[in-house]
Amino acid sequence: MDPALYRAFAHYNSWMTRQVYAACADMPDAERRQDRGAFFKSIHSTLNHILFGDRVWMGRFTGRSYDHKGMGADIFESFADLQEAHLAMSDEISQWVETLDADWLSGDLTWTSTDGKRTSSRPRWLLVSHLFNHQTHHRGQITTLLSQSGRDVGVTDLPFIPQ
Repeated sequence: MDPALYRAFAHYNSWMTRQVYAACADMPDAERRQDRGAFFKSIHSTLNHILFGDRVWMGRFTGRSYDHKGMGADIFESFADLQEAHLAMSDEISQWVETLDADWLSGDLTWTSTDGKRTSSRPRWLLVSHLFNHQTHHRGQITTLLSQSGRDVGVTDLPFIPQ
């Protein structure tokens, strides 16, 4: 896998994360936390889940320890704190992908699940791809929820990342 692909995905992640938070910024807190029938119920909890995934996978990739409360539990109750941490993580991911090379990507990563119940091993390129796919999947859910509440995130297509 070409590390340039992951740099593009990281740039897309940063752009879209900022777009989503901008679209959420003027929502009343109760509206962001409203159970909308999504997998993680609310926009707020889905944003927390994306950050959870980013922290778990970046911890596995880098060895750094990140706080989280487990699958499905909000890391941050405050929207401002969540936004600050999420944007910082997006920036961290962007910096980290600059260090990737084809040799590292071609190796395997072995990890233990967050609940400690299973150990798995997969190619690193697949897991880094999953990091970005996971973000995109759940941001897509959020953009739908925002659209249903009358808010437009704007263009979300990868080819239209601002240069």
